[in-house]
This record gives sequence, structure tokens and C-alpha cells, in this order.
Amino acid sequence: MPHLPKKYGLRVKNMIYWYNYKRREASPPGHFRKGVNQMPINSCKCIDQWKELQPILERRRHEAGALIPVLQEAQKLYGHLSIDLMAYIAAQMNLAPAKVLGVATFYTQFRLQPVGKHLILLCQGTACHVNGSAAIEAALLDELGVDENEITADGLFTLTNVACLGCCSLSPVMMIGETAHGSLTPDTARQIIRGIRTKEAKA
Repeated sequence: MPHLPKKYGLRVKNMIYWYNYKRREASPPGHFRKGVNQMPINSCKCIDQWKELQPILERRRHEAGALIPVLQEAQKLYGHLSIDLMAYIAAQMNLAPAKVLGVATFYTQFRLQPVGKHLILLCQGTACHVNGSAAIEAALLDELGVDENEITADGLFTLTNVACLGCCSLSPVMMIGETAHGSLTPDTARQIIRGIRTKEAKA
């Protein structure tokens, strides 16, 4: 099993054992083989739960190198890659669960925990660090009232630090959705959050 960051907890570490149990439970006689799952797609009890992902799986599950695009689409649909969702993808793509889990935990683009409606990616690269990203982080955490990677009480925000956003000329910078906010100060960072909350309250 790949090394797992401590923050993911024991539930992720136990994914393979859970998956093997579910695979035996759902597979018809003669369809279980160690390492991969040969279960027919319609026999899986959770097919309705992930029905939005089904067209993508049907189109791509036999393509070489399709796992990362499938995980990206799954995260886009459901917000994060839950243990159940990763196990389902492993089953339908005929992959060992350790492979899916290894890819999901290796690439920082993938999230294994739920996030708020607006995910704040705060750059902590060298340029941003030199220009005060630590103060921006402190102001944001105070404004949001949560720690890093937690969801605010209203469900709107999650703050995550990232190594680099590739916007060094805008440092210090953060991304919220598809929008980059650069040349931040603690005050402007707070104002951006308050502006989004105001818009959400009017929606």
C-alpha cells in the first residue's frame, strides 16, 4: 500500500480491506480473482449512486492511461474522491484498489476529503512566501474561523495551501475557483471573502 498522509486517517488506510469485502459480496460466483475485479458493471449495488460518472467510465475504462482523467472527472462531479467512489472506480476499471488509491494520494490535485463550495488555494511558493503569504494565511483563517482544509460553518469555504500556482508576478496570490486574486494584503484577502459571502447571501 502506498504511503498515506496522516491527515487522511485510518479509513483510507483500510480501503483495500473494505474493497475486497465489498467485491466478494457483490460479485457473482466465479467472478472474483485476487488483484482485479471482474464483476459485471450492472451487478454493482452502488451503480445508481455514481450514475453521473457512468458514461465516462463506459467510454474510458478500457483506455490505457485513462485513470487520471476518470479521477479528474469524478472529482469534478462529486467534489472529492471518497473511499466508496475510489473503490467503485477500481471495480469498474478492473484495477487493483491500491493503484487507484496510489494515484489519488500521489497527485496534489486530488482531494480525499469534502471541501466548501468555494475552494481557496493559497500559494506558498517562494515568491509568495517572501511577499507575505504567511500573513495572508493568518488573516484568511481568522476571517473564515476554521483551520486549513476545514469547511466553514456555512459550507462556503475551504482554505488549502499549495506549493505554487504559477502566478509569481502576482504574489502573494490565491485562486478561488477559476479566478486568481493577486498582490494580496491581509485586508484585501478579507474583503474578497466578505464579498463572496455577500453575493451568496443575495443569491
